[in-house]
Amino acid sequence: VQLQASGGGLVQPGGSLRLSCAASGFIFASYDMGWYRQAPGKRRELVAFAHVGGNTNYQDSVRGRFTISRDNVKNTVYLQMSSLKPEDTAVYYCYAWNLKWGQGTLVTVSS
Repeated sequence: VQLQASGGGLVQPGGSLRLSCAASGFIFASYDMGWYRQAPGKRRELVAFAHVGGNTNYQDSVRGRFTISRDNVKNTVYLQMSSLKPEDTAVYYCYAWNLKWGQGTLVTVSS
């Protein structure tokens, strides 16, 4: 079972990034998939979840700016992030519910 996250980087405030998490070794379509983040000195927190049935949910602070989606053919979950703010700076982790954490990808929002 593997989750390979990518797409992080340095972006200016107001900019956009798209994170990807490629899954292998399990039946991707059968698992709820999520993105979490952990900022320096803070606890890991839920960002967004894409459920098997198609519905999604978001942390209040990112709703309207971030969009989670999944491709059950490519076995990949995405996080499109727009209107980024410095407080979005964190290591972002993908998560297969009750199964596996990905290795994290760093997003830095700074001018």
